[in-house]
Amino acid sequence: MIRYLRYLCIALLAISLLTVALANRAPVTVRALPEDLSALLGFGGQLELPLFLVIFAGIAAGLLIGFIWEWFREGKYRIAASRKTREASRLEQELAVLRDDTAQPRDEVLALLEKPRKAV
Repeated sequence: MIRYLRYLCIALLAISLLTVALANRAPVTVRALPEDLSALLGFGGQLELPLFLVIFAGIAAGLLIGFIWEWFREGKYRIAASRKTREASRLEQELAVLRDDTAQPRDEVLALLEKPRKAV
C-alpha cells in the first residue's frame, strides 16, 4: 500500500514538474555578471537557456548546498557516535575477557560468598 502511495506521489511530482517546464519554455539570458560590470571588467559570460532549466537548476543547487551544510553541521554528532561505538566495542571485548576468566568452575560455597551484595 505504501509503495503505491509513493508511486502516486512521484507521478504527481513528475506531472507538476512537466507542467512547469512546458509553461516556462521561453529562453532567458543568464549572465555571470551584470551588464555594466561586465563592460567595465571586459568579460562576462552569458547563456540562452529555457526558463524551466534555470528554475530547476536553482532548486537543485539549493538542495545540494543544504545537504552539504547539514552534513558539516552534523559532523560533531557523527564524531561522538563513532567515539561511543569504539568505546562500546572496547568494553564488550573487556567484558568477554572478564567472563572467560571467571567462567572456570568453582566451589558453590565460594561462589555464594563472592556474589555482590545489594546496597541497603
